[in-house]
Amino acid sequence: MDLKHYQHLINQLYYKKDSQRGIDKTYTWFIEEVGELARAIRKGDPEHIKEEFADCLAWLLSIGTILGIDAEEAMDKYAKGCPKCSKTPCECEERTGES
Repeated sequence: MDLKHYQHLINQLYYKKDSQRGIDKTYTWFIEEVGELARAIRKGDPEHIKEEFADCLAWLLSIGTILGIDAEEAMDKYAKGCPKCSKTPCECEERTGES
């Protein structure tokens, strides 16, 4: 399946619940899933990482649907390479965290 089909599937599965919950609370659930992904990465369990990655993507697709964002259209931003330098692979200088 492509991204559009997954967004449609997540919409069918969860739109009613997620839209009733509202964007703020749905976003909070997404952030909790990102935390679970971070913990899975630290533990190094590939299967758990995969599961948490899928959960994060599902919540993000749901957020996109609630906000009226088509995930595939949004990803067009990257279709011609890095949005800043237009290169593939990206040749932008890494930031050092300094302002």
